[in-house]
Amino acid sequence: MEKTELKDAFSEFKNLKNIDRPTMMGVLEDVFRTQLAKTYGSADNFDIIINIDKGDCEIYWNREVVEEVEDPNTQIALSEVNKEDDEYEIGETYAEKVDMKSFGRRGILNLRQNLQGRIMDIEKANLYNKYSGMIGEIFTGEVYQTWSKEALILDEDGNELRLPKSEQIPGEHFKKNDTVKAIIKSVEMKNNTTPYIVLSRTSNEFLEKLFEQEVPEIYDGLITIKKVVRVPGERAKVAVESYDERIDPIGACIGVKGSRIIGIVRELRNENIDVLQWTSNTQLLIQRALSPAKISSVVLGGPDESIKVYMHSDEVRKGIGKGGCNIKLAGMLVGKEIEVWRDDEEDVLLSEFSNEIEPWIIERLQSIGCDTAKSVLSYTQADIAKRADLEDEQVEEVFRILKEEFEEDNE
Repeated sequence: MEKTELKDAFSEFKNLKNIDRPTMMGVLEDVFRTQLAKTYGSADNFDIIINIDKGDCEIYWNREVVEEVEDPNTQIALSEVNKEDDEYEIGETYAEKVDMKSFGRRGILNLRQNLQGRIMDIEKANLYNKYSGMIGEIFTGEVYQTWSKEALILDEDGNELRLPKSEQIPGEHFKKNDTVKAIIKSVEMKNNTTPYIVLSRTSNEFLEKLFEQEVPEIYDGLITIKKVVRVPGERAKVAVESYDERIDPIGACIGVKGSRIIGIVRELRNENIDVLQWTSNTQLLIQRALSPAKISSVVLGGPDESIKVYMHSDEVRKGIGKGGCNIKLAGMLVGKEIEVWRDDEEDVLLSEFSNEIEPWIIERLQSIGCDTAKSVLSYTQADIAKRADLEDEQVEEVFRILKEEFEEDNE
């Protein structure tokens, strides 16, 4: 029984992947020497011969032949070794094969447990080292199980990786056996357990790596991605630059008839992706970032001040974008908040009505791109109520106040 258990432990160990033979031999010998020291008091005078392929081990106890034994661990009496007509002489070394049974059942169990413990430690270390070196790289795996807060993904060796809900694109729903592509975000060791490997589909780096996969010029370094900003699942802006005047960076990223970017868009659940040419000129970068809206002028503030962008009323909606997404991304791209101002003299900012309209209602209207009186009145009351999530009575009162302003001006 003990022999069988030991062979089973050997079998588990030799089937380990990603471990070199010298390391394997060293671990096995160390485990046996630890047990020998417990059983005999010392393991210094033992030879251990391991046959990994056969799952077997031979141990020889080397003792000096003496006339009278003083230390039974290192010495053996001449009379004892010559019992079977052997012809040993004093001073010679007598090698006796150790029967595994001498460890006892408890000793065998200790050997097995220690070996299994070392197997687990090596597996954890290998897994940690493997994926630590892959942080920032694209990973493709299969969904094994999903919960409300995360999805469990398996790699080809059955190792577990986690895709938290916070790292999933809004609206995504995975089911068992789905193939998932994501970036390896982090690898952590928690309380000496199996490494906790986190994936992400919402990080900017994921979008950057997708471009590297789809656009050979980026992979080869002919085109550089200078910056990526995203509102996952909605919109992204990718600023690119080419050091070769013969290469059009935007055209190369999009591909003929969108052939290159369409795969990326589909992978990101139809996230709108704007590719623009990078420039260190902040004003020009803002103009490119807010396209297709046409900007009248840009006023740059100090280091801690927002940037004011002026445009005609009919351009504001395009510049701000759905839910303010476009203007938000443009601000992220330049690293400052961007405020949109209308340059139509006859219009009035909603903030001017703060004494008549409750501030939170004004904020709701501004969040949908309506920051002036005329921009609100350009919609129907039903549209404003739906888009800003306001009650019909509240919208009706807002319209009354704004219309009175223009009626007074006309008088």
